[in-house]
Amino acid sequence: MTFYDGIYPFYPKQITPFIFNLDLLTVILVFLVLAATFIIVLPGIRGKARLFWMFRMILSLFTGAVIVAVNFTSDWAAANVKANTTYKSFSSAFVSAEVGLHVGLSGINVTLKGVPLEQLNETIDYNEVFRWTDVLDKDYTDALEKGLPNPILYIAEKFTLNSPCGLYYQYRYSGQYASATMWTAFCCWLVANILFSLPVILYAGYMMVATGTFIFFSLASFATTQNIPACTFTIGTVSFQIHFSLSFWLSLATGVLCFLIGAMVVILDSLMPEKMREAFSVGVDDSDEDSLGEGYMNATFVDEVTAVPATELIEIRTEDYL
Repeated sequence: MTFYDGIYPFYPKQITPFIFNLDLLTVILVFLVLAATFIIVLPGIRGKARLFWMFRMILSLFTGAVIVAVNFTSDWAAANVKANTTYKSFSSAFVSAEVGLHVGLSGINVTLKGVPLEQLNETIDYNEVFRWTDVLDKDYTDALEKGLPNPILYIAEKFTLNSPCGLYYQYRYSGQYASATMWTAFCCWLVANILFSLPVILYAGYMMVATGTFIFFSLASFATTQNIPACTFTIGTVSFQIHFSLSFWLSLATGVLCFLIGAMVVILDSLMPEKMREAFSVGVDDSDEDSLGEGYMNATFVDEVTAVPATELIEIRTEDYL
C-alpha cells in the first residue's frame, strides 16, 4: 500500500490531539475564582488575623483542589519509552518516536510523539483517550477504524477485555474504588471547613484526620494494581513497565498534610481550647459575657429608686404578689 497526499488509504484524516482536559480545566478555574474571591475580601480583615486567615484559606483551597482534580487527571501511573517502531499497518516504514502510557482513574491516555516531530511527510503527535466508562473495547474498535499508529493500538490492546494480561478489570475497578473514596475525602474536607467556622474546632480536626484517612484508602485501592502479574510492553526492541506517577504522589502528600493538620488541631484544642478559638476567631463562652461592654441606666430612674426607702420597696413587692 502507498501513501496518497501523505495520508494512508482508507483511513480518516489525522486529527489534532487535544491539549487540555476540559473537566480538569473546569476544576482549576473554579478554585482559582474562589481564591480570587478570598483575596478580594482579605483587606477587610484587621490585625494579625489577616495573615493567618489568608494562609488557612490558601492551604484549604489547595487541598480541596488536589482532591477534586486528581479524579480527572491521567497520570496516576505512567510509562514512557523512546524507540524505533513501525508506524502504521500495511507499511514497513519505521519512525523514531516517544511512546507514553498514562493511567488515570477513568481510563488511559496513549501518546505518540515523533522525534523529530515531522516524519514521513506528516506531523506525528497523538494523544488518544480510552475510557473505562465507555467500555474500552469500543474505543479500541474505533481506533482500529481510524487507522491509528501501531504503537497506540498495541498498548490499547493490552487493556481490552480479551487481553491475556488481565489489566482491564484490575485497573478499572481499582480506579473506581479510588475515585469513590477520593470523593468521600472531599466531603470530609467540606465538613471540616464548615466546622472550622464554628466553636467546635476539635471536631474539625477529626474531620481533617478523616480526610487524610480516606485519601490513604484511595491510594491503597489504586496500589492494588501492582499486585497483578507484570505484563510486558515492548515497543520496537525496548520494553517498559508502569510506575506510579505525579497524581499518586501528590495525593499521598496531600493525605499526609491533612492527617498532620487534623492531628495538630486535635492536640492543640485539647491543651489550649481558648487560644484555638481565639486563633480561629470563633465562639464566645458564657464566662466572657461580662467583657462585652458596660451597660448604662437612665439617671432619673436611678434617682427615683434610691429616693424610696427600703421598707416601702418591700411593701410594694408584697402587694405585687397579692
